[in-house]
Amino acid sequence: MSILTSITIRPELLEERDYILKQALQKARVKPSMVSDWRIRKRSIDARNKPVKLQLQIEIWQTGEERKSLNAFISQDVSQAPQIAIIGAGPSGLYAALRAIEAGLKPVVFERGKDVRERRRDLAKINKDQIVNPESNYCFGEGGAGTYSDGKLYTRSKKRGNVLKGLEWLVHFGADEDILVDAHPHIGTNKLPKVITAMREAIIEAGGAVHFNAKLTDLIIENKAIKEIVINHTDHFTFNEVVLATGHSARDIFYLLHDKGVKIEAKPFALGVRIEHQQEVINYIQYHGETDNPYLPPAAYSLVEQVDGMGVYSFCMCPGGIIAPCATAQDEVVTNGWSPSKRNNPYANSGIVVSVEPKDLPNYTPEDPFVSLDFQKSVEHACWVFGGKTQQVPAQRMTDFVKGRISDDFPKTSYQPGIVSADLNVVLPDLIASRLKKAFIMFGKKMPGYLSKDAVLHAPESRTSSPVSIPRNPETLEHIDINGLYPCGEGAGYAGGIMSAAIDGINCVDAIAKKYMT
Repeated sequence: MSILTSITIRPELLEERDYILKQALQKARVKPSMVSDWRIRKRSIDARNKPVKLQLQIEIWQTGEERKSLNAFISQDVSQAPQIAIIGAGPSGLYAALRAIEAGLKPVVFERGKDVRERRRDLAKINKDQIVNPESNYCFGEGGAGTYSDGKLYTRSKKRGNVLKGLEWLVHFGADEDILVDAHPHIGTNKLPKVITAMREAIIEAGGAVHFNAKLTDLIIENKAIKEIVINHTDHFTFNEVVLATGHSARDIFYLLHDKGVKIEAKPFALGVRIEHQQEVINYIQYHGETDNPYLPPAAYSLVEQVDGMGVYSFCMCPGGIIAPCATAQDEVVTNGWSPSKRNNPYANSGIVVSVEPKDLPNYTPEDPFVSLDFQKSVEHACWVFGGKTQQVPAQRMTDFVKGRISDDFPKTSYQPGIVSADLNVVLPDLIASRLKKAFIMFGKKMPGYLSKDAVLHAPESRTSSPVSIPRNPETLEHIDINGLYPCGEGAGYAGGIMSAAIDGINCVDAIAKKYMT
C-alpha cells in the first residue's frame, strides 16, 4: 500500500522535484532506495500567513508496490443494446450517457440546444447584439452551463459518488492532469469545449446517439410509468427509462411536469449580485501584499456570514475572469462568471448571494411549487427593466450601495453588454439588499480592502441552483410517483456544480442498470 505524507514548500520550489521528494521521504521516514514511484497527489495554497506557501500531499510507492492506473472510460459496442433516453447534454447527461455505455446500455441523448461550436455564435449575439436565443445560450447547449461558464470542478459532494473517477474521465477525454492534483481544479472555458466534443464523439462511436435542437415538449405517462417522450412537439419516441438532466434553468420542464400531474416542490436557492474587483486588489489582500511573486496564481477567496437569519456567501468565484450575460429569455437579465484556463484577465469576480428559503418569500404557501421560481423570475425581470430592457445590467459601486447613493461613474467592467447606474437597494428586494449591505461591511473587516469604491456590483446573480426540486426515491432514484423517470443533476435539485452533476448522472444510470441485472 502506498504511503501518504504532507509537506509545505515555497511556490518557486514546485518544479524542484528532487527537493520535493527529499522533503517527503524525510517526513515519511522512507529511504530513497526503497522508492519505486511517487507523485504529488494534492496541491493547495496556504495563504493564511506571510510568506505564502504551498501544501503538498505526496504519495510514495515502495519497492514491490505498483502505482494504480487512471480510471479510464471503458467503451463497448452498444448499438443493439437496450435504449435509455437522456434529456440534456450537460455534465449529468453526458456522464449518464458514458456510464450507460460502460453498463451495456445504449444512450440516446436529446439536447434542446446546439453543439459546442454552434453555441458560440449565439453567445456572440448575446454579448454584442443583446439578442437572447432561448434554446442556445450560456445555459442551454452541449455541455450545459459549465461549458462556457468556467469549468470549475470543485465539489464537496464526496459522499455522493466517485469524484476521482469523474475527474479521471475528464483527463481521459483531454483535460490536463493537473485537475487530479489541484485542491480547486479548473479546466477553463477555452479548453472545456474540446473535452465535451471528445465525450460526444465517444458516445456516438460506441453506438449511442446525440440529437441537438431536440427539445423535450411532452411526456406520455400511463399507469404511473413513462411510455413515450415527445421532442419538438412532433416526434414521438418510446422509452421505458428517461434520465431527466435538463439543468437548473429549464423552467419549461418544471411547468410541463406540473401540468402532467408530476409532483415537484419549491426548494431553497440563493440570489444576489456578481461583484467585480481588479484582480491585483484580491491578490494584494489574499497574499498579504506579496503580489510580485510570478509563481503564485491569481488569488481566489471564499466568504460566508450569517446575516439576520440568512446565510450570505461568495459563489462561483472567478480569478482572472469575466462576467457573462446568462439570460435564457429576452425579458430578463442574469449574470454569471467564468475564467479562461490561465485566469489571466485583469478582473476578479464572484457571486455574493443570500440563501433564501421558500417560507421566507412573499405569497408563500406549502402547496405552491413555484414560489421560489416566481421570485427568481421577478428579480431578473425587474433588473431587465432597470437596465433599459436590454442585456445591460443595473450596477453600483460597492461603497455607494452600502451608503445608499447612486454611482455617478464606473471603472471599466468586463461585462460586455454594458451596465446602467442604479440604486440596487431599490432594484433588489429588501430581504436581499439589506443583508448584502450588512455582509459587505463584515466582509470588508475580514478582508481589508475588499469593501472598495472601485468594486462594482452587477445585478442579479440568480442562477446559483434550481429553485424547484423533483422528488425521487432515494433507493431507486426514480420519481416518487412515476416509474422510469429519473430526475437528475442540478435541475432536479441533486447537484450543485459540474462534478456533483456528473456523479449524479452516473448514479442514475447505475440505478437503471440494476433493473437489467435482475
